[in-house]
Amino acid sequence: MPEDRDWEAYKVPPTRTPVSERTTSVPNPVTFIQTVFNYVIDAPVTFVREWIERQQAKNKFYYYHQKFRRVPDLSECLEGDYLCFFEAEAQWRRDRMVDQEIVEIIRERLGACKHREGPNQFQNCAKEMEQLAQVTKAYQDRYGDLGVHGNARTCLMKQKHRMMEERKAQASTSQ
Repeated sequence: MPEDRDWEAYKVPPTRTPVSERTTSVPNPVTFIQTVFNYVIDAPVTFVREWIERQQAKNKFYYYHQKFRRVPDLSECLEGDYLCFFEAEAQWRRDRMVDQEIVEIIRERLGACKHREGPNQFQNCAKEMEQLAQVTKAYQDRYGDLGVHGNARTCLMKQKHRMMEERKAQASTSQ
């Protein structure tokens, strides 16, 4: 639009809200109530909140995942130490849940790669497929065939039997 506007051609539309003109000397009650509210309620609350925020800023609390200390394995517990058995069982359950989540995350990554790559998924997602195969094999080696009611003791026995089979297979191949 040019600088030298023709005001007759581009008239400013009239405003719809009339300009209020004060005709009385009585103060507006709304302004009075807003001022009282600001000084009586809002200012103290704001002061207290800012003071609390300053105190909390001094002591920063960072929330991350809950960290548990590692407890001895079931094989390291003494005979009749039921508290150690319980802690080892709880640690095994946490480890199993972590391993399940790792498998699920790798599976989701592979699904996202397949979706992203489309028909070239076999060529471009080979690394993710290999990683998923390794992770699921490790999970199956450790937790497979335990079922829903598997516990640390049965997992330890499975590991012991697998190690014994590997030793027998190694001894038979060396002879």
